[in-house]
Amino acid sequence: MNWISSAFTIFKKDAQIELRTRYAFNMVLAFVLSSLLLIMFTLRAQELNPTPKSGLIWIVVLFAALSSLGRSFISETDKNTYNLLRIYGSGSSIFAGKLFYNLFFSLVINILTFGLYIFLVDLAIVSWVAFYAIILLGTAGLSSVSTMVAAIVSQADRKGAIFSVLSIPLFIPLILLLTRVTKTAFVGGLKDGFTNDFAALIGFIGVTTTAGILLFEYIWED
Repeated sequence: MNWISSAFTIFKKDAQIELRTRYAFNMVLAFVLSSLLLIMFTLRAQELNPTPKSGLIWIVVLFAALSSLGRSFISETDKNTYNLLRIYGSGSSIFAGKLFYNLFFSLVINILTFGLYIFLVDLAIVSWVAFYAIILLGTAGLSSVSTMVAAIVSQADRKGAIFSVLSIPLFIPLILLLTRVTKTAFVGGLKDGFTNDFAALIGFIGVTTTAGILLFEYIWED
């Protein structure tokens, strides 16, 4: 119960800060809107075939994640409040609280992004099961990688640059998997072999989350 309470305290703190300032939300929303409009007017996405249409959305989601989710631990060190986190509990509970907040924040952003994108490019959903899966698993994957990398680079100089350099190679296999599942949701529907992609996504999320907890425990005790 103490572990859950500590994780919830961290989640609540970050959520209250964001609700009070709305800095990250407004920044990401402006980025998403401008990116979608750029795709509409430069690539004429509404005239593309469904297959490239289904993949373009992850470019927007990826860079939106890079611009916001990396702040989870970096903001603590920038404000010199990192050591205050030790009051609330163990390293794993701190990491879990940050991860839950990133999950919640990115889920809201991704739902808005997909809703706007589907409306603007007139994209039909073929499989609702696959669509819900890409929203949930994509959000979990992006959040797990971002939280893990942010925890690693939180004590380094030039954190923003290091975060992007370390996270993009980890995002590449995730985006490739998500693109295939997105094609299932918007183009092909559920076919034989689709479970392999879902299993790979779940495995990726499990590995990155576990690695993040283990690495952060080392950083926490250092």
